[in-house]
Amino acid sequence: MQKLTTLLTILIFIAVSCSQSSSTTSAAETADSPPTEEMKAESMSLFNGTDLSGWIVHGTEKWYVEDGLLVCESGPDAAYGYLKTEKTFKDFDLSLEFKQEANGNSGVFFRSSIEEGSVKISGWQVEVAPPNHDTGGVYESYGRGWLKQIPDEEEGDLKMGEWNQMRIKVVGDHVQTWLNGNPKVDFHDEKIGEAMGSIALQIHDGGGIKVRWRNLEMTEL
Repeated sequence: MQKLTTLLTILIFIAVSCSQSSSTTSAAETADSPPTEEMKAESMSLFNGTDLSGWIVHGTEKWYVEDGLLVCESGPDAAYGYLKTEKTFKDFDLSLEFKQEANGNSGVFFRSSIEEGSVKISGWQVEVAPPNHDTGGVYESYGRGWLKQIPDEEEGDLKMGEWNQMRIKVVGDHVQTWLNGNPKVDFHDEKIGEAMGSIALQIHDGGGIKVRWRNLEMTEL
């Protein structure tokens, strides 16, 4: 009986020791593992609510801050105008809100560049437009034109004259957009996958445009 008790004690000791060793090794491996993309991602605000720090104005149209909001408005030239980030981005997840106060055409460019001293832009625009004009679709400037337009049956998500939430996610050659939580486009494009550039807000030419922006939150992926 004494021998059996001694044997059981030895077996229990070995089992406990192995369990502790396994736990220690597992914890060490977890601590040393490289962070995932989700762990590395940190959100940043592109607009500080006070001034245009971090942005560059292209063109003669109006860009200003009012009541903590970023405002774009057509100027006397009624020409194209852009507000571009100083920083460039590759893979990202961008969310923002916009409110249209005039029946004008605007947009959010990604992986874009603008020629110095001009308003000629290269890159891809996620459309912000009047009702039934493809808000959330993607257009390539000075290139292939429309890559993705919005089907008529999906045009009811824009709330003209109210705050709208837009999300743009670009990873490699994969582009996705949402408007007020509803998916708009989801596609892959080789040319987009090769590019890198700034985020830029647009004022279309023609005059009569006024859009307010807020909560421009960027997460680099």
